[in-house]
Amino acid sequence: MSEDSEDDNDTDSDGSDEQGSFFRALLIGFSNGIINFLCKTSCLRGIRNMLNIPSQSFPAPSSQQRVAQPGQSGRTKVALKPGHSLMDWIRFSKSGKDLTGFRGRLIEVTHEELKKHNSRNDCWTSIRGMVYNVTPYMDYHPGGEDELMKAAGIDGTDLFDQVHRWVNYESMLKECLVGRMATKPTTAIKAINPPPQPVFTPSNQMAPLAVKDSRPRYDWFQTAKTVHLVIYAQRKVPSSGCTVVDLKDGILRVEVLLGKMSYIIHLRLSENVNGNIAVQTAFSVGKIQVTIYKQAEGKWSSFGQPLEFHDTFLGKKDRGLFFRDCILVSKTELNHNTHMFQLQLPSGTVMHVPVGAHLYFKSLIQDVEVVRPYTPVDQGLSVEPNNSSEKNNLFFIIKVYPDGVLTQHLNSLCLGDHVSVSGPQGTFSLRPLRDTTVLYLLAAGTGFTPMSRLIQLALQEITTIRKTLLLFFNRREADILCRKELDELTANDERFQVEHILSEPCESWTGRKGRVDDAVIKDFLSRPEGSKCYVCVCGPTLFTEETIRLVKQQGFIEEEFHAFHG
Repeated sequence: MSEDSEDDNDTDSDGSDEQGSFFRALLIGFSNGIINFLCKTSCLRGIRNMLNIPSQSFPAPSSQQRVAQPGQSGRTKVALKPGHSLMDWIRFSKSGKDLTGFRGRLIEVTHEELKKHNSRNDCWTSIRGMVYNVTPYMDYHPGGEDELMKAAGIDGTDLFDQVHRWVNYESMLKECLVGRMATKPTTAIKAINPPPQPVFTPSNQMAPLAVKDSRPRYDWFQTAKTVHLVIYAQRKVPSSGCTVVDLKDGILRVEVLLGKMSYIIHLRLSENVNGNIAVQTAFSVGKIQVTIYKQAEGKWSSFGQPLEFHDTFLGKKDRGLFFRDCILVSKTELNHNTHMFQLQLPSGTVMHVPVGAHLYFKSLIQDVEVVRPYTPVDQGLSVEPNNSSEKNNLFFIIKVYPDGVLTQHLNSLCLGDHVSVSGPQGTFSLRPLRDTTVLYLLAAGTGFTPMSRLIQLALQEITTIRKTLLLFFNRREADILCRKELDELTANDERFQVEHILSEPCESWTGRKGRVDDAVIKDFLSRPEGSKCYVCVCGPTLFTEETIRLVKQQGFIEEEFHAFHG
């Protein structure tokens, strides 16, 4: 997701612009802000208790990264009036003005009362039981008034979840909090007195044959100096890895990402250990071994005490984001407005980032937690195999926007400063590439970032792919990322080809000119006889939607393409 992209040929990391559709703009915070902020005085604590407002935490257990289906992002973007940017909203909401009309007093809101506030000049909405007066936010909403009015006077939770369930709107709208929805007494009665369940008698029929359990499982063993956790994924795992291990203060958290599912081990270890860990993966059999080093030699009577979500196998969309602090160790200029950021993972953390996945950055800016997704890249487009997933560093190509909230903050960091980074997220799957013979990549601006590792994967590991073609859109020649490496790769490997298209070329430019359109897609996409093709697209929202529309016109079905969305 990018911040304020300059045109349709630019995007940050995972291919979306910062100010997308309805509720999308509410994403600037994963904050505990509302409740903690309102509870600073004893008076408001009393109100909180009276209303039984739950403590807010980021992320909610059900949070997720919502990735739109190809061509179905459903986002809109309108031109905002001068002085109505994201940062302007932050300043306005912190100005001390009463944005609710209740001078900080929280109330209980009935469904009947909520319905009354459904006009442009008096707009309330409810998200997960909390009611907000979004009237002051109308002129600041990048998705436009019409999108925001879709939730006027009703519960807007489903509308919010359709786009970005993972975001935390609480920090964005904490000054607009009216109160919470009133609980219907009948609901509580039903919860206390559930209807009696029917009693079933055993059947004499033969029980169905047991289905092989594909759920991951784990075991552990030890030596005098080490403890080994072994996880059996019950399936092959990608060569780029799928494991994230965090060991801190005696607490071990291991997450194994398996397609749309996530398996977690979460324990407080029974004895003291050193901070270092090692991870070994047998990819073909799906065996993952985590080695932990004992602080003192001896035999452990148990591995540890289970903590929240230990030994659970859930959909990734039902997991909350887990952050750890990384250190900025280098920042290298790639062009006039884009840098390569190198982050060092903390001691005790090993992170294997699957190809096509992205991570979230989280920073506190003007007392608001701002979160954005960025796609990690390898340090270079080397044609030689590398083990970057095993290293302790992460690399990100990030464009710094003049009005970008987070990118400006990142650009101001000094070496040694900290950035909170989540684990891998996203829905991209390598499964369709197993029998692909021609791989088409269409990228705009920093939408190139997920493509960089796909190129390496196609050339180094997937032997069925005979040709990989990159169509790279940018504004000017100076904007082209990794141009030298891409040209060298083209010259050295006949299986790879790149074509650059500029929307604002200089007079000396001899390459292709223009933007994505029907003619470009027809020329680029072809189906050689006997081949199986797959298409990946990443860029700003408008670029991605238009490209997918054109790809479909060429006869590609949804199983034959993937769009990276933020």
